[in-house]
Amino acid sequence: MTRAFLPGLELARLFHAEVVAPILNTALDRVPYSAALIGWGSEVQGFDTARSTDHAWGPRMQVFLSSGDFRAHADELDALLDRELPQTFHGYPVRFPFPDNAPARHWVHVNDLQGFFTEHLGEDPAAGLSVSGWLTTPTQVLRELTGGTVFHDGLGLLDSYRQELTWYPDDVWRYILACQWMRLSQEEPFVGRCGEVGDDLGSAVVAARQVRDLMKLCLLMNRVYPPYEVPPLRGSG
Repeated sequence: MTRAFLPGLELARLFHAEVVAPILNTALDRVPYSAALIGWGSEVQGFDTARSTDHAWGPRMQVFLSSGDFRAHADELDALLDRELPQTFHGYPVRFPFPDNAPARHWVHVNDLQGFFTEHLGEDPAAGLSVSGWLTTPTQVLRELTGGTVFHDGLGLLDSYRQELTWYPDDVWRYILACQWMRLSQEEPFVGRCGEVGDDLGSAVVAARQVRDLMKLCLLMNRVYPPYEVPPLRGSG
């Protein structure tokens, strides 16, 4: 916590430019790849602070290959990265455990691009998500897949995948807004009714849920995918 804090997205950008890209360009030669930092982590959403460095912290990113190239190169490339990556970068460990009791490892994950998105969404978004795909995918997942930064898109697909997921189709969005309003309406009377019978604690609990759901509604109205927990955001893991 004594070193100057470097936000995770900037740390990953520098790590790709100075360390990972030279290794990949040599190892893959003319095999196209894409690289990004998306998915889990407060740094992906830009909410990281120096406190975030107390666990699961260091330079990390995803490297994406086509399905065929993934099958042909993934294991060899992962082993090469394990050999060639430095021990530290800008004062942060390149290999760290997560969860804490797991063995330390580097966090440049090699992925099948199509498989990565299909695993998270249940279907390939290349042709557009189905209505059921939109409605069954948690907003946190959509936020993770559209957050972060793409450092290189040699495959020419990663940016288009993320663009496809930028926001709900209009009819799906209106349906989700209606559901959120319905959720609020079903509990709204019970703030006062709990108070009428002297249950002040129950009234406070219901009111807190209403505030949480109103915050989620405001995010949805402003075309922002709600995170898994609305308050607090900054400084969280």
